[in-house]
Amino acid sequence: MNFNVVKTIGFFLFLLVQVLLFKNVVLFHTAFCFLYVVYLLTFPVETNPLLMMAIAFVMGLGVDIFYDSMGLHAMASVFMVYVRGYWLARITPQGGYDRNSLPTLAMNGVQWFVVYALPLVFLHHAVLFFAEAGGADYFWFTFFKVLMSTLFTVVCIVISEMIFSRQ
Repeated sequence: MNFNVVKTIGFFLFLLVQVLLFKNVVLFHTAFCFLYVVYLLTFPVETNPLLMMAIAFVMGLGVDIFYDSMGLHAMASVFMVYVRGYWLARITPQGGYDRNSLPTLAMNGVQWFVVYALPLVFLHHAVLFFAEAGGADYFWFTFFKVLMSTLFTVVCIVISEMIFSRQ
C-alpha cells in the first residue's frame, strides 16, 4: 500500500483511538496517555518540517475538539514537531540516517527509540500541562503530572510499537 494512504488512514485511526479509548485512561488522576503523539514521531526523518507542523496542527486540533481544550494540544503538537527536527539532528547516528529512514522502534531498537521519544514527549506534555495550568501556582503538581504522563505515554508507545511494528 502507498505510504501516503497508510499515513492518512493512520491519522484517523490514531485520532479515533485517542478520543474514544485513551481519553478515559488516567492513572491515579495524574498520569494521562496521549498515544496520538506516536503518529507524529514516526514520520520519515527527511519529512518537510512545515508539512509536519501542519499535520501536527490538524491532529492536535482534532484532539482539541474532543477534549474541549481550546488549542492546547495543537500548540503542544506543533512545538514538539518543531523541536523534532533539531533533536533528530542531535542524535544522528555516526553514518547518518538512511534515505526514507523511519524513526521507529523496529528500525532503530528500543534504546535509540526511547532516547528519541522521551524528550519529545516530555516537551509535548510540559507545554500542554503548563499552558493548561495557566501559571506557576501549582508548579510542582503540574511538573509531577508532566513526569507521570510522560512515563505512562512512553511506556504505551513502546508497547504499541512492539505490538504493531513490522520488522
